[in-house]
Amino acid sequence: MTTHSSDQFGADSPLLDPLAALRTPADPPRDVYLTGTVFLDIIFTGLDSAPVRGTESWARGMGSSPGGVANMATALARLGLRTSLAAAFGDDHYGEYCWDALAQGEGIDLSLSRTVPGWHSPVTVSMAYEGERTMVSHGHEAPPPEPAPDTPPTARAAIASLVPGCREEWIAQAARQGSRIFADVGWDDTGRWDPADLSDLEHCEAFLPNAAEAMRYTGTDCPRAAARALADLVPLAVVTLGAEGAYAVDGRTGETAEVPAIAVEALDPTGAGDVFMAGFVTGTLADWPLADRLAFAGLTAALSVQEFGGSLSAPGWAEIAAWWERAKALRSARPMGSAPCALSRYDFLDRILPATHRPWPLRRAVPTIGFRSS
Repeated sequence: MTTHSSDQFGADSPLLDPLAALRTPADPPRDVYLTGTVFLDIIFTGLDSAPVRGTESWARGMGSSPGGVANMATALARLGLRTSLAAAFGDDHYGEYCWDALAQGEGIDLSLSRTVPGWHSPVTVSMAYEGERTMVSHGHEAPPPEPAPDTPPTARAAIASLVPGCREEWIAQAARQGSRIFADVGWDDTGRWDPADLSDLEHCEAFLPNAAEAMRYTGTDCPRAAARALADLVPLAVVTLGAEGAYAVDGRTGETAEVPAIAVEALDPTGAGDVFMAGFVTGTLADWPLADRLAFAGLTAALSVQEFGGSLSAPGWAEIAAWWERAKALRSARPMGSAPCALSRYDFLDRILPATHRPWPLRRAVPTIGFRSS
């Protein structure tokens, strides 16, 4: 694990490069390509209950940050992957803020993105309470042409959000160019839940639905059985199990892995699934063992829910290293002869993290946008 300097893919602060040992001069300039809609997220936390009609609720905390596809892009970039995003941005203050936060703050390559004159940024208000969230969104479809290029750029990997019944030509193109496709899927509002509607799975290396989605698509009543069934459709099936962790099946080798979740006090669960995906993609591109990839993805997701917002809550390597140091100190304090500590599952971090690291401050979601300089 080494550092790399800032270029179009790096922010001003150095990042640990999880792929340093694998890089060659013939590699594509991008590690991960993704496209989608960027929202401005406004997050309220510290609510005692869901809002009640006809009443006013006061939140004890608030934050603002880029959201939507920005959640995934930021999580990938903070783990040191050279990330390229194709998206439309409004030419309002919200759009300017999101562009600056992603390009300047996170070092994400936006050369394939564009600003749309006269188009206002989509906005989501997220209210977090009792470990859950309720969201209200508003926005208008970006005018043509679509922000994604006709031909996707070459990259080690691409991340796709599958839409039931809809083929995305760029996914097939990216796969033909050698990109490893990682996919998730949203809720099927049609109620069909037919795996034939996910035709782009044939181009994917990995599919990461949650337990409810996986069981509906496979007609099973057990998420582990669902993962095994999905492994017949895609080489690597990963089913997230919420508080129970995650389960994965490698259809090529028959290997399975299951890792429990890390218990934390969640402040805001927004974007946790995106952070999980980013952690899993990082471990896969770095050729880690399957169980280590699951554990790392779960760890990054657990760290993210302890901060505001979906994108700016994503952890960087300094935070991961700090967590591991605390975890090892906790384990060493256990009485001699006690039961093995579950933290031993994360011993692989000693091989990944450097002996010394240089922490840097990460941007966090702020209560308001555009403070005037004094």
